[in-house]
Amino acid sequence: MSWRGSTTVPDRIFACLPYLLPLVEGIVFGSSLLRQFPILGVLLLPVLPVASVYNSLGPIGQIIVFFALFLLVVRNDKISHFIRFNTMQAILLDIVIFLCSILLRILVPVPGADFAIETLANTIFLGILVSVAYSVFQSLMGRYAEIPAISDAVHMQVR
Repeated sequence: MSWRGSTTVPDRIFACLPYLLPLVEGIVFGSSLLRQFPILGVLLLPVLPVASVYNSLGPIGQIIVFFALFLLVVRNDKISHFIRFNTMQAILLDIVIFLCSILLRILVPVPGADFAIETLANTIFLGILVSVAYSVFQSLMGRYAEIPAISDAVHMQVR
C-alpha cells in the first residue's frame, strides 16, 4: 500500500534502517536457537557489527538512540511519511521486545521453567525476525508493512 505518494529509492533504503534496532535487541532471545542452528548466525552476521556498537553504548546511549529516532525522525514533518511510519513501527517493535524481556525476567526465578523460558525466548526471536524481514522487504518494495495491531498504533502516532 503506497497511499501517501510514491517513494524514492533513498526513502526505501532509509525506511529499512530503523529495523536494525529491533533486530539487534531481539538477538538476545535467539541465543539457544542460534546455537542449535548455526546457519541463522551466518544470516545475522552482517548485523553483528551494528549490535556490538549499539550494545557498547550502554543503557543511557540506547535510550538516547531511542528518543533520537522518535524526536528527530518520527516527529519531523520534513521527513517523508514513509520513513516516519517505518521508524515508528521499528520503535514499537522494540517496545514489544522490552516488554517481553520483562516477562522473561519474571519467569526466570520460577523453578522448572527452563524449557518454557527457552521456548518463549525462541518464539519471541522468530517473531521479531519474521516481522523485521517482512517489514524490510515491504519497505524495499515501496509498500507500507502492515503488522496487525502495531501498524494500527503507528497510523495513530504518525500524522
